[in-house]
Order: sequence, then structure tokens, then C-alpha cells
Amino acid sequence: MSDARDTILARIRAANGTAATPAETDAAYAALPRPYRRAHHDPAATDVVALFAERAADYRAVVERVPETGLPGAIAAAVAGVTSLVVPDGLPEDWLAGLAPGTRLVRDEPPLSAAELDRIFGVVTGCAAAIAETGTIILDHGPGQGRRALTLVPDFHLVVVRADQVAADIADALARLDPARPHTLVSGPSATSDIELIRVEGVHGPRNLHVLVSG
Repeated sequence: MSDARDTILARIRAANGTAATPAETDAAYAALPRPYRRAHHDPAATDVVALFAERAADYRAVVERVPETGLPGAIAAAVAGVTSLVVPDGLPEDWLAGLAPGTRLVRDEPPLSAAELDRIFGVVTGCAAAIAETGTIILDHGPGQGRRALTLVPDFHLVVVRADQVAADIADALARLDPARPHTLVSGPSATSDIELIRVEGVHGPRNLHVLVSG
């Protein structure tokens, strides 16, 4: 806590006739009851992976459930005919084992410019977590995910979500994340609508989102 903030809070406490220390104030705040409604379903009775797949598909993402051993084949099928892909550091090498020999794999080393990324068809990443209730994928840009530009500039994003990364709701997902890391939340392909409600995709991110749910 900054000295200025300490001074301001001390003056407020003095004005209110309270002598609580900052630690006591924080403890009292933490102890407040918070009976918030966390989810609109019973997590114990809901297949959260199936719910995530359903909600992600509602956003017009292509969603497939595949076994862990089927990932290389599913990735190869999803990018069939693609000539170039960005591969972030830390992506499991075996995921790309089934790609066609002519597929050009581009590393972000040194960092690619926006113009270079725009000339590449797509990117393959993992994720940090996913939210079943909203069909949202969360990237924290750690190993296998790359920096934010890699998943915003190319027109196609193929993301692998492990079944154990799917959280029931937002609160559950946030509890799994490192708050010190940057986070990007992805709910379907990039889309916007103008005043006449005409939907346009690909304005602020990839036009096509393909999700492989493994496990």
C-alpha cells in the first residue's frame, strides 16, 4: 500500500472515530459474507466439458472433441490445405506430427511484425483455461500460447483445450489463473455488428476459430 493511500485512510478512520489498522480493515472485508450465485447450473450434475463445447459452438466456433492420442490427426485435418502456421514456443511438438510435409511452420523468433503475421494463414495454440458457462477460452500467453498478437492478427486460430482445463464458471476459471499474467478471453471468432445489426467477422481478431477439446 502506498504512503499516500495510508495517509488518506488514516484520516478517514480518524474522522469516523475508528482506530482499525489496515490489516484489521482488510481482514474484516475478507470476512464479509458473499453468497453470490456463481453458476446457472449445478456443476455436480453437469458435464462441464460438454457444456463448454455447446456454448463455444453457439459463438460459431468449430468445436470437436477428440481423445488425447487423436490430437495430431485432428490438428492435421483442421489445417488441411493450409500453407503456413505460426507455432508459439512451448507448443508440444507431437501435436504437429501429422501435418502435411509442405506446411510451413513459422516461429515468432525474432518477434514477427504485424505485416508478417498478416501474411500467415493461422496459428495453433494451447490455452490456460476455459469457461463452460460462457464458452470462453482464456489465454495467459504462457508456453504454447505465444504473445497476444499471434492470436489476433492471423485469420485462423486453432486452439487445443484439455478437458481438465474446463472450469464450470467464471469464478472457478479465475481461481485457476495467475493474476500477474496478461489474459485474453476468447468467445468465438472475432465479430461485431453495425447499427443495422449486420454481423461482420474478423475485424478485431481471427475470422475463424477451431477448438479441439481433448481428453
